[in-house]
Amino acid sequence: MMVDVDSRTLEISSMPRGGPDASWLDRRLQTSRLEYLDRDDVDDLKRKVMDSLDRAGRRRRIGIHDKCAQMVLHEVADVEAPKILELGAGLGGLSHRLLEKHPTAELTVTDIDPSFVAGMTASDLGSHPRATVREMDATEIDAADGYYDLAVFALSLHHLPPELAARVFAAGTRAAKKLLIVDLPRPPAPVHVMLLATVLPLVKLSPLQHDGFISSLRAYSPSALRALARHADPAITVEFRTRRGLGPTVAVASRAQ
Repeated sequence: MMVDVDSRTLEISSMPRGGPDASWLDRRLQTSRLEYLDRDDVDDLKRKVMDSLDRAGRRRRIGIHDKCAQMVLHEVADVEAPKILELGAGLGGLSHRLLEKHPTAELTVTDIDPSFVAGMTASDLGSHPRATVREMDATEIDAADGYYDLAVFALSLHHLPPELAARVFAAGTRAAKKLLIVDLPRPPAPVHVMLLATVLPLVKLSPLQHDGFISSLRAYSPSALRALARHADPAITVEFRTRRGLGPTVAVASRAQ
């Protein structure tokens, strides 16, 4: 039995970000290099990236927080007072928008980084009557089975290697009735090459572009997400809400009843 478990773990840990069926080129369009957000030795650069992401999320033209909030609200539209868990919340921009848009939703807002948790606690999220801010690992959710109506992990899964990403699927679909994953798209390999070539000159000029370039190389394809869910538990099903084009990858995972 141990041999089976070890072989499955080895198989998923070596899976390309483009999935088991990734092409030769797609398999080379990935990296193990860390983003500033993943490092503990560049606090200033990490903060600059997070602040830039938060500003982009709040801008009307880009509206990442608004778009993610609409996706979340769509998934809980039939629940009067949904319990929502945000994983990897960063500065809490998405949860802010959800509390504004839904008058009865209860939010548990979490991140694994203590400094981000401290920042959210000191903000109006920390005193909001329908929000609870907690430090939490998305791979080890501290909640009873099915406690949340929805768990959401937005623009964060690509930070994790496959074996940990699979644990997010396991934990998220255990603690919540549904797990919503929103992340960067992984374009077809030839298009991906062109996009990377466009961004490359900006990598040394902007911390955000530096992390964006690496994020693109670490993004999971739909087939990879299916493989991660299957590795976590064959009972987990994945449905995609992704629209055509180069928009984000949007997936909803749940366990078969």
